Amino acid sequence: MAFTYHFHSLDQYIDQLRPRLRIAVVHGGDKDRDGAVIYKTHNPRSTKTYEPVAHDIAAALRGLGFQQVWVMPDDMGLAENLRKENIHLVWLNTGGVQGYNPVCHTAALLEMLGMPYIGHNPLNGSILDNKHAFKRELQGLGIPTAPFMICHPSQGRFKPHNNPIFDQTFPDYDGPFLVKPVSGRASLNILFADTLDQLPDAVAEIQKITRNTVFIEKYLPGREFCVSVCGYVTHAHGAFTKNHHPFTFSALERVLESDERIFTSMDHKAITHDRLRLLGPEDAKLKQELTELGRKIYRNFNLNSLVRIDLRCDRQGRLKILEANPKPDLKRPAGNTTSIATQGLSEYGMTYEDLIFTLFADRLDYLLSHHHRNIQHIVDLL
Repeated sequence: MAFTYHFHSLDQYIDQLRPRLRIAVVHGGDKDRDGAVIYKTHNPRSTKTYEPVAHDIAAALRGLGFQQVWVMPDDMGLAENLRKENIHLVWLNTGGVQGYNPVCHTAALLEMLGMPYIGHNPLNGSILDNKHAFKRELQGLGIPTAPFMICHPSQGRFKPHNNPIFDQTFPDYDGPFLVKPVSGRASLNILFADTLDQLPDAVAEIQKITRNTVFIEKYLPGREFCVSVCGYVTHAHGAFTKNHHPFTFSALERVLESDERIFTSMDHKAITHDRLRLLGPEDAKLKQELTELGRKIYRNFNLNSLVRIDLRCDRQGRLKILEANPKPDLKRPAGNTTSIATQGLSEYGMTYEDLIFTLFADRLDYLLSHHHRNIQHIVDLL
């Protein structure tokens, strides 16, 4: 009998899957572990395994009634581990192991294996994680972003004076600039260049660290904001809803201290409630603008998984997109420590478990609606 999917049956499908669906939550691997890779190479993107968060996600899935959940490292043994445990679905919570464009590596492997997953497809993962590729698409879509250019180490020492691309990108502007990795995480390895004369050394320093393309951007001195966006299915108050728009939530302001020119990395300073300010009724216009920008990016990039968009205002108070984080932190809030994406859930009557259930159910709804022939092993469980 041909399979026909109806959203109103999603609850029933999930009830059937809870005892049977075998889920692997995959975190970043450690290239220094024996058997993780064949040869160790350089990783231009700051490395982090995200293993504790993978256990948070797995615990939430078990709390939601899924009885067969594994946590696995992303490394050379992943394919065999997935086969050995007869995994049906993977939750990607990894930024990769090593090499260039690592955010897309595991999704590409899963595509080759025919394994469905919760996470960005390889193309979107790579675009979102490479600031220049993402922002060039923003420019093509007419979405506001700060002026920028890139410089690869193969081009020699960067010299802004008499550089035609620099002159075209930053006419009549001589600083300050942000100099950062084209692919990075957690606001690490970002340098300021207050003047043109400081730019060459700053670019050389980031190139030395990353051995990769360096991103040069006009510094925006205004307030900084974030908004998280995921798919069309949400779970709140014990029920699923399929919305007409992507779900935007946790619209907030990053509270910068007097000595912070950018938000300090979570690796150096924990994200606590006092470092974030949820936007309230007094910010209705601003919140709506963030919502519309988030939806526009989600739709135009054809995203299928959670993304956090970071924005900042210029001197005139106009919002500009800084970047889109393809793997927002999904740490379970505990005490005064939280994560940006989970900070505003209570506004929608949602808990941490509701967010995890939302991401799972939205992906399942998408697969059953559009690709059920590619997940016959899951359809067979129904």
